[in-house]
Amino acid sequence: MRQMTVLLVEDNADDEELSLWALNQAGQTEVTVARDGVQALSLLLQDQGSSSFSPDVVILDLRLPLVDGIEVLRQLRANEKTKELKIFALTSSEAPPDMVSCMEFGVSAVLSKPLDSKILQEYL
Repeated sequence: MRQMTVLLVEDNADDEELSLWALNQAGQTEVTVARDGVQALSLLLQDQGSSSFSPDVVILDLRLPLVDGIEVLRQLRANEKTKELKIFALTSSEAPPDMVSCMEFGVSAVLSKPLDSKILQEYL
């Protein structure tokens, strides 16, 4: 598996730690963390020319403060720069409206918390 640049969007410190451990076990050590939807959108939608942040994959918690994960998905898919970005939704529930939104916005997969390094290896 090749090394990827990953953006982990997670507001819970414990879930962040578990996710970082799973990503490391899956061979992914180049991980940037955003702790809410506003920070994630700022990182992903800023335009700073050649130095702009452009991860290979985003692992996005659906329940975030300030701007929730579904709204982050909506804005990323509406933007030319990020509309094709590989995004995995991260959730502790499988609420039908969330699953419908994830499908609508073309997430690559819905992953359950806590992240499992073996499952990550299959997707990355």
